Amino acid sequence: MASIMRSSMSLAALSNQTLVSGTRTSNPSSVSLSINGRNFPSITLQPRGRRFQFRCAAKPETVQKVCDIVKKQLALSEDSTVTGESKFAALGADSLDTVEIVMGLEEEFGITVEEDSAQSITTVQDAAEMIDKLLEKQA
Repeated sequence: MASIMRSSMSLAALSNQTLVSGTRTSNPSSVSLSINGRNFPSITLQPRGRRFQFRCAAKPETVQKVCDIVKKQLALSEDSTVTGESKFAALGADSLDTVEIVMGLEEEFGITVEEDSAQSITTVQDAAEMIDKLLEKQA
């Protein structure tokens, strides 16, 4: 027998019987377990961070320009697929390539990227969002 407090869920299984599957709960605060009449101490669960991240989407035209610049800087073929989710490392970029990509973005968009911001860019989407923020500050 297992019980999960806060959402009032408990499961029981006897020998030679299967436990009901597909049962889900969210945000339990504690779990206790009993097997063959033997009780085990309850476990108090710590809250964890959210699974979803809120991201402000960059303008589609910014993402497309960044994709084009990345393709050019990495000398990728025209039929190569580069999307907002594309990671520079997965496209074959090393640290020098990433610096050249950032320089190309600075030139194309007329912005200056701080070194700490440049180091946090790992995807095309990251770069596009940073560009939109910098352009918004300039306006």
